[in-house]
Amino acid sequence: MSLSRPIPDGFKVKQVRVLAKAHRTQWYVVISIQSDVSVPDIPFHGRSIGIDLGLERFATVSDGSFFERPKFLKSQHRKLKLLQGRVSRKQKRSANWEKAQIKVARWHHHIANTRKDFHLKTAHKLCDQAQTIFAEDLNTVFLNRGMLRKDCIDASRSAFLSLLEWVCWKRGAFFMRVNPNGTSQTCPQCGATVRKSLEVRDHHCSECGYQTHRDHAAAEMVLLRGLNLVPVDIRGMETVCAGVLPGSKMARQVPKSRKGVTRKPKK
Repeated sequence: MSLSRPIPDGFKVKQVRVLAKAHRTQWYVVISIQSDVSVPDIPFHGRSIGIDLGLERFATVSDGSFFERPKFLKSQHRKLKLLQGRVSRKQKRSANWEKAQIKVARWHHHIANTRKDFHLKTAHKLCDQAQTIFAEDLNTVFLNRGMLRKDCIDASRSAFLSLLEWVCWKRGAFFMRVNPNGTSQTCPQCGATVRKSLEVRDHHCSECGYQTHRDHAAAEMVLLRGLNLVPVDIRGMETVCAGVLPGSKMARQVPKSRKGVTRKPKK
């Protein structure tokens, strides 16, 4: 058995899980370890950015940069369809049918690994750009049921946000999710509501005249909402005016403490 990394000193093995992937042709052992070392929360610090996740562009950053969306499943769909066709022509439960099933499972595994590799590299690139990252708290379950569900599932934005949160913790960057409602319908310069349908890809505010790409405006709104959620006493001098920036009314509030509150008994 080959370890991806040695078990560090001072840690105890708490759990071992055996995973089978690619139709039980690839086996992995996941070891959970524990230590009594307390890890402090990462504070708000450094340069701040907001990111907007979409389908035209995978991620758009508030500074104007963006990452194109690779179409993982669509680019590999032709070979996948060929392999699945071979499975359908084999006698079910035969030896050749099992071999064809394994090839399909391995190709699915290859697509998933390609997607995860892109997510991981993108997360590290974002951490290279800033020390504080704000992202939308998307309802991916609802998005995966819409008319664009195939593209949404292929982009796997929920998995990317979870991976980005882990990469930020690993690299000492501050990460926070904000309310996504209306980020693409609000002007980041003046706070006016700019209604536009999904096919309109440019943001043009009739109030202040601000023009930019739709996803860029949404990323700027994500940044403003994130800055409004950060307590004033821990902000840097460069973000001390964020409390009066547009979008503060739509920002998700910090949950109130439930200390001393008891639940009502069920009848």
